[in-house]
Amino acid sequence: MTKVIVHNGNLDGAMRTLKQRNAKSGLQKEIRERLEGYQKPGVKRRKAREEAIKNSRKKNREYNRAA
Repeated sequence: MTKVIVHNGNLDGAMRTLKQRNAKSGLQKEIRERLEGYQKPGVKRRKAREEAIKNSRKKNREYNRAA
């Protein structure tokens, strides 16, 4: 469970922080996958492959930006 502290009544900043932390932890994605229900093994492999390609492109982009 993600916790965020509200400082000086700044609710907007706390909400933004909460959304960022949830996005990084993958909580929303996990909930969405659970609600989809059963996936056939081929569909599961295809999604895993697409996710791996997306992640590798993202890492390459970050690596090229740092160099």
